[in-house]
Amino acid sequence: MENIPHIPVLLSQTLGSFASVKDGVVIDCTLGYGGHSEALLTAHSNIKLIGIDRDQTAIDFASRRLEKFGDRFEAVKGDFATAFDQALEIAGIKNVRGVLADIGVSSLQLDQLDRGFGFESDVLDMRMDQNAPLSAFEVVNEYSHEKLMQIFYEYGEIAYGKDLAQKIVDARAKKPIETAKELAELAMSFKKGGKKIHPATLMFQAIRIEVNDELGQLNGILDKIENSALNDCIVSIISFHSLEDRIVKQRFKQWTIKCICPSHVMRCECGNNHHKGKLINKKPLVADDKEIKENPRSRSAKLRSFWFGTDTAF
Repeated sequence: MENIPHIPVLLSQTLGSFASVKDGVVIDCTLGYGGHSEALLTAHSNIKLIGIDRDQTAIDFASRRLEKFGDRFEAVKGDFATAFDQALEIAGIKNVRGVLADIGVSSLQLDQLDRGFGFESDVLDMRMDQNAPLSAFEVVNEYSHEKLMQIFYEYGEIAYGKDLAQKIVDARAKKPIETAKELAELAMSFKKGGKKIHPATLMFQAIRIEVNDELGQLNGILDKIENSALNDCIVSIISFHSLEDRIVKQRFKQWTIKCICPSHVMRCECGNNHHKGKLINKKPLVADDKEIKENPRSRSAKLRSFWFGTDTAF
């Protein structure tokens, strides 16, 4: 067995969110290298887990890691928005008791230089699915100044997005930007003294989100969950930046709304029963100092959980 390449974030918090699950099926929408899945299968001897991932390397590694659980584990390749239907069909919707999504890039993807996620990489890729047509190379070298500026503002919340986009446009006019290392270097002129964060961090985040349609994927899985008629099912989602967390927070809040009557209606006419369940925690769970020290990448992680159900059992 290879060395485990990925430390799952918020592991104890995630296990705690599924503590009430006694049997049935848990769908891990972002299998990765199987850290959360292994912990869940170990903690709950009567569950089956279906893991989804679009990265074949992750599927292969997790399948070897989890083969000790036999037919209690099954992998499905595909992005988590589209493969969710297949997982539901395998599980049988009435049997699904948990859905987990860890919306982040795994440590191995970040650390493997041939994947192009890291600042020192000699390639410019950033695709989670290496068969996908769009890579960071196309985004950086072919997007217009306006389009680059847009993704920097929207996906990176970079205040100097306009100037950063111009920096890229000027550089690629001389020659194509071919490596992540070259791209990261362009951001160094925006470095501010005293800040520990690498000046290319938010730029890489924005490009990665664009390449992998990460926010679209997140909205897609939330749509699937919302429309799947799940009952007595816990949904736990780990996010790593404010854009993702905002989407999850707002969607969970929508799911708690009972009355959907227009605001001008004096008395409820809709039945006051349109909620889909309840929040398990009003505020997100975050890493403690010990975990942040052991795994610095956990410092921005937030876990929100929602119980999907139509009664008051939870």
